[in-house]
Amino acid sequence: MHHNQAFQSDYKGGCGSMGRGKFGGFKGRGRFGNFWGRHTGGFFQPPVNIEETDDNYVISLFAAGIIKENVTLTVKDDILTIAYPGSNQDTNSESTAQGNYTYQEHSVGSFERSFRLNDKVIVETISASYAEGILKVVLPKNPATNKPAQTITVG
Repeated sequence: MHHNQAFQSDYKGGCGSMGRGKFGGFKGRGRFGNFWGRHTGGFFQPPVNIEETDDNYVISLFAAGIIKENVTLTVKDDILTIAYPGSNQDTNSESTAQGNYTYQEHSVGSFERSFRLNDKVIVETISASYAEGILKVVLPKNPATNKPAQTITVG
């Protein structure tokens, strides 16, 4: 009964186990369509979880170390875009300001994630919060377009 698409992101194909799972399926397509929403190019792509409750969809974007005031959320043409500009400093001044690294695996870079809402969300009441490295975006369901699944009895 997972044929109703709530909303989808811009991801265009599978990437191993990342595009599969409870909502995944062949090449990352499933209940939420192209679910993972990772863009190609020079952007870091933080992972997301999308939870459905009775009244909301909740996007949890995992992005430790970001400055919450620099995060932008925009909705245009029924597409939610979450963007972060990253640091404008070059690597030399960054390493001087935060320490002289001989090896570094974590840095906060630019990212952008987009999610097609498919008219399933009341856009005017979207809210967002950031705590403990997780950006949580609450998308209230549009009751006019979110119909419950129907069970059909086979006779």
